[in-house]
Amino acid sequence: MIHPAEPHDFSSQRAFDRALARGIAELPPARPDASVLYLARFETPLGSLLAGANGVGLVVLEFTDPERLDAQLHRLARRLKYALRPGATAASEQAGRELEAYFAHGLRQFTVPLAPIGTPFQHDAWRRLRSIPYGQTVSYGEQARRIGRPRAVRAVAQANGANPITIVVPCHRVIGSDGTLTGYGGGIWRKRWLLAHESAVPTASI
Repeated sequence: MIHPAEPHDFSSQRAFDRALARGIAELPPARPDASVLYLARFETPLGSLLAGANGVGLVVLEFTDPERLDAQLHRLARRLKYALRPGATAASEQAGRELEAYFAHGLRQFTVPLAPIGTPFQHDAWRRLRSIPYGQTVSYGEQARRIGRPRAVRAVAQANGANPITIVVPCHRVIGSDGTLTGYGGGIWRKRWLLAHESAVPTASI
């Protein structure tokens, strides 16, 4: 269900398609040699997800809504230097299937290929996030120790905050050392929902 404090979601796939086409049309022209990032929408119990993928894998997966889509498109075009286009790739189609299974308690481990853009340290932090088992949590301090940087707790938290692929790269599984739920780009209420979802797994789930 959508949290009442959140902005309204897109009323339909057609509404998203129109908003996406309009937002892309308003972007500055991409460089002629720019690679293409194909954008699609996934509907979930937590609201719409904006998925961006290329021929290698999933580059971006983040929550979106009508009020923030335009700003997201401008940020993606500016930061990633891609030409943004509506559409899907094999990776985004796989991500859609796996997300549907995840929300139905039918999937614990994502296998969709990923192609996020980040620094070497960020990539290390994101790889460690993917090693946190489904249904478990670790502290930021523990994550820092796991990447061999026990004093880099703040840097690890910043890398998690820069994670461009929500849920699949499960930064929601990292919590404060005292057990509190700290920052999450999709909102603390979504982090709480995801952790509760993963702790209530039917025994028949894979």
